[in-house]
Amino acid sequence: MGAERTDMAAGGTSRRALLAMIGTVAGSAAMYHAMTRLGFAADSTYRGLPNLQGAPPGSTVLVLGAGLAGLTAALELRKAGYQVEVLEYQQRAGGRNWTLRGGDIVTELGGGVQHVGFDAGQYVNPGPWRIPYHHAAVLDTCRRHNVALEPFIQVNNNALLHNSRAFGGKPVRWREIQADFQGHVAELLGKVTNAGALDGSVSKDDKELLLEALRQWGALDRNMAYVANRASSERRGYASPPGGGIAGAPRFSDPLSREDVLDSRLWVWLAEAFIYEFQTTMFQPVGGMDAIGKALFAALGPEAIRFGRKVTEIRQDADGVRVVHVDAAQGGEALTSTAQWCVCTIPLTVLSQTQIDCSPALRAAIDAVPYFSVVKAGLQFKRRFWEEDDGIFGGISYTDLPITSISYPSHGAFSGGKAVLQGAYAWENPASYALTSLDPAERVRQIVEHGAALHPQYLHEYENGVAVAWHRVPWTLGCAGNWSDEARRDHYADLCALDNRLILAGEHASYLPAWQEGAILSALDAIERLHRRVMGG
Repeated sequence: MGAERTDMAAGGTSRRALLAMIGTVAGSAAMYHAMTRLGFAADSTYRGLPNLQGAPPGSTVLVLGAGLAGLTAALELRKAGYQVEVLEYQQRAGGRNWTLRGGDIVTELGGGVQHVGFDAGQYVNPGPWRIPYHHAAVLDTCRRHNVALEPFIQVNNNALLHNSRAFGGKPVRWREIQADFQGHVAELLGKVTNAGALDGSVSKDDKELLLEALRQWGALDRNMAYVANRASSERRGYASPPGGGIAGAPRFSDPLSREDVLDSRLWVWLAEAFIYEFQTTMFQPVGGMDAIGKALFAALGPEAIRFGRKVTEIRQDADGVRVVHVDAAQGGEALTSTAQWCVCTIPLTVLSQTQIDCSPALRAAIDAVPYFSVVKAGLQFKRRFWEEDDGIFGGISYTDLPITSISYPSHGAFSGGKAVLQGAYAWENPASYALTSLDPAERVRQIVEHGAALHPQYLHEYENGVAVAWHRVPWTLGCAGNWSDEARRDHYADLCALDNRLILAGEHASYLPAWQEGAILSALDAIERLHRRVMGG
């Protein structure tokens, strides 16, 4: 999904706020170091597909779940010579690799039903929606299976930052906050440097270099002041931009005051541009994220997957694995599938409610991991007003309102007509739980109402929408594994270990929670270790 965790760090500061402060002040290197220490991010370990060869004739594997982890595992095991059967709860492959289009139906726990009313060609990705350039396993999967990619715009300097308690509740352009924050900080640091406070830390020559660096970084004038001038206007935008003809002279813009910028707390969102997972360049599949799941399914073939099966029991002994499953929609008579080995990619929230023959250590690990709460919404509008009226082409606007953010489509610029934007991405905060508790129609209504605080056009341009509350999705019961540092220390190794004839895989069995990269890397690691066991290693 693109993980953005908000669990609390020491002293009561949210981890998200802590990382934001680190990134804003110290930059991306310090941000990524902190993220890695906190278990948020890790470089992809992908070095190509594992070399699985020589599976004994007649070797059989059950794969539970046909998300990206399950599809990847099934494909590579079958290439190695294993006989593979996949059991999948839904009537489609892909799991959280999911795209909603007009005509789709979303049925959630509690009985809420949403009929997606988007026009042809319009879509929203309620699960993962972007691919970092360094997620090599996902990108290689797309390359090998001919999934066309296009740029995803994460940061747009013309997008909006909004705090309902700042600037009279009016949104401010990202570029204005970024320029003014940098400018005011640079001016303060310049004053400290000139006052001799750093004399014991930098040499005379370094002091001059530091002052020049601050002047350029903060767009300061020759007196080391951040004021309205050409340099600052080139960063934050002009009051009247340079033009042609007799009235083409530009008019410089006045920076927001240091106090207003700091008090607004809008600077916290600037760190989004530095976070390792969100750095340029990012990608998305052309036409929807589910292109990846569809390509893997096409490569595997429909005969390998039994759709609409809910796993109720996983039994194993010294000779093999027996999985009991029922019709996911109707229940009824239980069926049994058997194999010598089992790769289970079922989300832990669901797996924890399943009867499993496994070690106490694995059972404890399965029960130790809660899932993130997330609400995502797709809203269709009569026209692309964010482009036509506001000059926003792709990127994300952020707000303190329950919707948290608005993401504008990175495709279809200047196409005119109707379009869908991501109207909410409430991630693991009180708002996500509050929105989850609502009837779907009321959920969408409130999301539209909140969005109007940034774009008043919502109120007369909105047509229809869908809002997926991931804790109400019956086949996953949450967004993604929410590991704490303590849980990783105590249970992660047990979760990933081969337990007799059963091994788990999925984003929850990775250090890239909520990312497709974690799901694929976990699957490749699991089947490589399983194959070694089969071969007597």
